[in-house]
Amino acid sequence: MTKFKRIISMMLVAVLSIAMAGCGSKPKNGMKDGKYIGEGEGKGGKIKAEVTIDGGKIKDVKVVEQHETEGIWEEPAKEIIKNVIATNSANVDTVSGATLTSQGLIDAIKDALSKAGAQNNDTGAKVSVKEEDNEKPDQTYDVVVVGAGGAGLTAAIEAKNNGANVVVLEKMSSVGGNTIISGGEMAAAGNWIQKKEGIVDSPDKHFEDTMKGGDYKNDPKLVRKLVDNATPAAEWLRDEVGVEFEDTLFQFGAHSVKRSLVPKGASGVEIVKKLKAKADSLKIPIKLNMKATELIKEGNKVVGVKATSKSGKEITFHAKNGVILASGGFGSNVEMRKRFNPEYGEKYKSTNSVGATGDGITMAEKIGADLKDPQYIQAYPMCDPLSGRLLYADDTRSVGTMIINKEGKRFVNELGRRDVVSQAILKQTGSVCYELWDQNIHDLSKIEKNHKAELDYLAKNKLYAKVNTVKEAADFFQIDAAELQKSLDTYNKYCENGKDEQFGKTKGSLVPINKPPYYIIKACPGIHHTMGGVKIDDESHVIAKDGSIIKGLYAAGEVTGGVHGTNRLGSNAIADITVFGRISGKNAALQK
Repeated sequence: MTKFKRIISMMLVAVLSIAMAGCGSKPKNGMKDGKYIGEGEGKGGKIKAEVTIDGGKIKDVKVVEQHETEGIWEEPAKEIIKNVIATNSANVDTVSGATLTSQGLIDAIKDALSKAGAQNNDTGAKVSVKEEDNEKPDQTYDVVVVGAGGAGLTAAIEAKNNGANVVVLEKMSSVGGNTIISGGEMAAAGNWIQKKEGIVDSPDKHFEDTMKGGDYKNDPKLVRKLVDNATPAAEWLRDEVGVEFEDTLFQFGAHSVKRSLVPKGASGVEIVKKLKAKADSLKIPIKLNMKATELIKEGNKVVGVKATSKSGKEITFHAKNGVILASGGFGSNVEMRKRFNPEYGEKYKSTNSVGATGDGITMAEKIGADLKDPQYIQAYPMCDPLSGRLLYADDTRSVGTMIINKEGKRFVNELGRRDVVSQAILKQTGSVCYELWDQNIHDLSKIEKNHKAELDYLAKNKLYAKVNTVKEAADFFQIDAAELQKSLDTYNKYCENGKDEQFGKTKGSLVPINKPPYYIIKACPGIHHTMGGVKIDDESHVIAKDGSIIKGLYAAGEVTGGVHGTNRLGSNAIADITVFGRISGKNAALQK
């Protein structure tokens, strides 16, 4: 009996030991404690994430490598990491406006979790996180700015500098709007680099170029305000905001001289980053994921904005002095594009931020604001055939490139008006074109330095090639090689003689293409800018349908109409948002 009891005891101990061992070693959700590195593919390339597992749960996530757009990826990354940790799962939604970036991060986290032994992280329903919302339902400020792009941030800073208590409402998860995904170049006649290089220019020349480029459909008072204040606005960005500019100038199509300042890195990131830093230093609250839905009007005065937070809470922002609409255009709203100009419907992809849906225009229209030229919509000639996004590789065109079709022939002045070049491309085989340049132009444009991630993306998707001969360039895209060589020989002769006998390209932009290696990209037009919007006067007051000023309502940037006429010249947009952003901010603060 004693022996039997001993055997039973030993068996129980063994069973308990096994059970205890099992409890101690079996991780929850199959995940073993430790740190694991996973990889995903973002918009800019490889994303690496380090995931820490502690007690079988996701304890921490760190991004250890990324090549995403500065100023865009940070906030979506924070949101995704927060949601992953809160739900202990990678089955979370991507962030609107940064889909490729956020999906790349999610994939990197999933990869790390799989290495940790996790199961079912690639399947199953998305896990939602209940948002904690501490926003007060009623808030009061002097000035409420709708939109945190270049115009909105500029307006907020100037309103604050003029003594106002300011808040900025932004429906997206990050600041920047279209400005941050632009090249950031800024047209400014008589700027400091022109003076250094001896380029003769004037606001009058800039005025004539802009009016002519817009077929004289522009509001001349707005254009006058733009050109007279562009260089002071650029100096304000440089001296007050801290924006760094390159020691060079670009010449965009239909500008008669080189007058376009180039921000550091040839990217709007530099402008937005510095504007955001300035706003932060002034303690201006920027409320992300806060969608403005309605303007509040009492009599003939706008006194506030109704908005909805990410959690769905309705919030009223009261404005003692005024509301500034800086919410951008409607380039990403297909239905709105079709309403104003059916020509620009589904067949076009858009270069715009997904947030460019015309919200400010719709809100203003509902309270009686007049619209100016919403039918004028611009396509950018050189866009990614896959996504529609603007190609920064096209910076080379400002230095001097040749555009050809599938047949290897030139068909347009490469520096012609954007609308003219775009329409010409659409008439070619496949509605696409090919842009060719050499090593000299490659170096002068600094394209490799400024936009290497894009070049890598284009190469990966067989939309870009670096080759040793012109024939190789032609063969890469199955272009008629003999015709391409013939076109190039003719073009180089024009460069040598200083006269483009086919399409009238100006002498200063006739740069020979004869120093291998050669570079070639494939591109197509995409919706880029909506010239029309809310009607304003030259002090940024919004105008009602009866011609009167709507008190307490101001607007700046692409939400407005009248500055650009039928067609916006390249680099006039940054001048537009800065000049009228400053005017609207100051006038709203002072109730002028």
